[in-house]
Amino acid sequence: MNTLRRSDERGKADHGWLRSYHSFSFADYHDPAHMGFGALRVINEDRVRPGTGFGTHGHRDMEIISYVLEGALEHKDSMGNGSVIRPGSVQRMSAGTGVRHSEYNPSDREGVHFLQIWIEPAVRGIAPGYEEATFDAASKRGRLRLVASPDGREGSVTVHQDALVYASLLDGDERATHALAPGRRAYVHVARGEVTANGERLAAGDALKVTGEAEVRLEAGRDAEILLFDLA
Repeated sequence: MNTLRRSDERGKADHGWLRSYHSFSFADYHDPAHMGFGALRVINEDRVRPGTGFGTHGHRDMEIISYVLEGALEHKDSMGNGSVIRPGSVQRMSAGTGVRHSEYNPSDREGVHFLQIWIEPAVRGIAPGYEEATFDAASKRGRLRLVASPDGREGSVTVHQDALVYASLLDGDERATHALAPGRRAYVHVARGEVTANGERLAAGDALKVTGEAEVRLEAGRDAEILLFDLA
């Protein structure tokens, strides 16, 4: 079964310095029909104005992935990590027993556009952790590139859950197919552009929930950047 989730159905928040779209219930947006999908709990599409950001705050027991689409995002945390991530970078922070962090747009001219993704861990109370990896456009062009996995294979960041996250860039005749093992489900999120997924036309911000299917077929992309989540 393929279930559409259109961009304009998402929750919205405009704080001036931050404009955010919530694929699942988050903060003041509560929708009992969209509390998550398997272990996937949050996909927030965030745009942060120059020189602003999320002040220091805390999390526990969550795998938090940041995926930058445009601009730069400066990270600092209570584990002593500090870095600036840009398009192509994937950042994973395991909150575990507790961590405090900030995310800031260091530019005084350009906004930052990124996806904030939360995955519920399989085990609570683990030690906090942090990891980054970079995947250039060529590695995602016309194929599904693994960017997060339980075992960190193929250079992906490690998440403490039975979840696989792939990124892809598709345009024109490029296409990609992902086989789903029996009992697994997929969530396709279009970060930008347009693509056809299992026969459904999706635009930026749209998503497709895939259950009880043998595969996910991605084709007919137009400058598309896609994230695919393979979940238990």
